[in-house]
Amino acid sequence: MQLLQRGLALNKHDSKRIWIITLPAMFELVLSQLFGMVDTIMLGQTAMAAPAIAAMGLTNNPINLMNGIMIAFNVGATAAVAWAIGAEDQKMAKAITRNILVLDLFMGIISMLLGTVFARQIVLFMGAQPDTLAYAQEYLFVISVGFLPTALTMGVTACLRGIGLTRIPMVYNLVSNLLNVFLNYAMIYGHFGFPEMGVLGASLSTTICRFVAMGLALGFLFLGNSQIRISIRDSFKLRLSIVKEILRVGLPNGIEQFIMQLGFMLFTKTVSGLGTTVLAAHNIGLNINGLSWVPSQAFGVASTTLAGQSMGAGEPKKVRDQIRMIHRCSLLVSLFVAVLFLTCAQWIVRLYISDATILAMSTGALHLIALGMPSIATQIPIAGALRGVRDSKFPLIASMCGIWIFRVFVAPLLIYNLGLGLNGAWLSIVLDQTARACIIYARFHRGKWMSLAFAPGSGPDTDPVDDL
Repeated sequence: MQLLQRGLALNKHDSKRIWIITLPAMFELVLSQLFGMVDTIMLGQTAMAAPAIAAMGLTNNPINLMNGIMIAFNVGATAAVAWAIGAEDQKMAKAITRNILVLDLFMGIISMLLGTVFARQIVLFMGAQPDTLAYAQEYLFVISVGFLPTALTMGVTACLRGIGLTRIPMVYNLVSNLLNVFLNYAMIYGHFGFPEMGVLGASLSTTICRFVAMGLALGFLFLGNSQIRISIRDSFKLRLSIVKEILRVGLPNGIEQFIMQLGFMLFTKTVSGLGTTVLAAHNIGLNINGLSWVPSQAFGVASTTLAGQSMGAGEPKKVRDQIRMIHRCSLLVSLFVAVLFLTCAQWIVRLYISDATILAMSTGALHLIALGMPSIATQIPIAGALRGVRDSKFPLIASMCGIWIFRVFVAPLLIYNLGLGLNGAWLSIVLDQTARACIIYARFHRGKWMSLAFAPGSGPDTDPVDDL
């Protein structure tokens, strides 16, 4: 730790705060990632392992598109709450919390309707084959019912992150994930009086647990002891100034997520042309790789929270020191993950499936992504910092360049024209992450974002008469 702090103007309090925010967030994100991993691992032990896993892979991108847009707007809430807390305006932090819950309610309903009504059309667009179509449609339909509780849970989590209270999301995710493991075992394989439901059981289990997580999250928000505790008797009318403040970060981030997930969908459609077996291997690789991104995402949560609070307090120079510290920690953890993938990838994949062909392809994919770990460890935390200081334009530019150049246009050339197959797809992911890291790091290093702390209109209007 002393080595990391060398040359940085961070005191012990700042360093401790980074880890107080990061570690619970990391644990929470690990648990969230386990929702999909547990489903995939358990389905991998069934008779229909390859088509079931491939079917889930086809639904991942549409699901992530819906979730990504909701996450994007909630990042705006995290930044807005953090600025309010930094400015010691607890009343405003509570008002932001109420407004984001209303926005999340609308987004959750819309996402639920789109996913359930157009489930078949979506998976057909994603390239579902006859052996995966029924599984994919069934899984997407049931998971889409869970978009509503997911949206509200995200809203609570975002606001708690804004005040630096990441332990509570960790707790309600722990409870819901433990329940998910139990219900998966019961519903997928047919135990404890449940029929054997396979893919349907996995989706039902996940959706039920998302309602449980929502109940726990809202229960703490309304009944717990925190700086953003609200009451059912409070006004939940949308306030224009607060919505603008949330959208200031959330809208560019929402556009970024839409562009990202659309690119991911086209990328998955490209890979699906290689067949069900390759798509299953690709999905297993993505599933494992998603967990490896969690440390960087947790450092990103700390970046957004601390950058927002420091900027709200009018201390932009402190942000630079905090983010440099976070970046170095993220790089160290990413090197450990890279070594783990290079040495143990085969044994990790064996947790999912025993098919030799899929095992070899997924292992090769993880070996390739190990090369991209330093880039991932750079772009995610620093992009989080830029969002925290309300400089969301460059993460958007970075995502557009990285995803659309390399995953959409370069990937087909590597996969088909050069004959690299799945390795070509994962090489394009490495190139994407490297390009994004370079753009985002350059933006942060130049320091133009520091002027935002004193820009006109840097905080939400406190006038209570601007209800929508």
